[in-house]
Amino acid sequence: MRNSSLFLRSGLTVAAASALSFLVAAGHAEAQSGISVSTTGTTVSVTTRACTNVNGSWGTASLLNSRQANFSQGRQVSLSGTSALQSAAWSNVSAGTYTVIVICSDGTTAGTQSVIVSPSVRPTISATATASPSRGVMGGVGGGSQDYGTLTLVGGGVLVGTAVAGTAWYLRRRTSKPYRL
Repeated sequence: MRNSSLFLRSGLTVAAASALSFLVAAGHAEAQSGISVSTTGTTVSVTTRACTNVNGSWGTASLLNSRQANFSQGRQVSLSGTSALQSAAWSNVSAGTYTVIVICSDGTTAGTQSVIVSPSVRPTISATATASPSRGVMGGVGGGSQDYGTLTLVGGGVLVGTAVAGTAWYLRRRTSKPYRL
């Protein structure tokens, strides 16, 4: 009886985990439109698996802003890739809402998806010179190169001791229960 309930609980856990992964996958844009669009900073990229190579071309992707109405008005980029995955990218895209359309070389539309490009905050890079270590690299020392105070060491020891005692208590309590059939 004990083993069957253990398997039942394990099965329910596995079922819940797999259902969660299916829900996450269902929310992905590629499953809905045939294309997947992503942004990184001011770069917009699109990938698809829907196009086939016709006369050396996979197709064309177009990035349309809110004032553009059709494919030919957008920033067009040729798809590149393999039979497994085709992609295109646009760089230096300003903030706003855009529509990405992918048309394969055989004339079929792989998909259409909207994307929002957020205003990017460019990091400020400042260079400061630092002195090199006088004794070179202290390899193998790890965190021991800094001298910690007694209070820090005692606190760490108390945490380790508490963890060991808690583990021993848990294991002893667990093994002291009689087996039931």
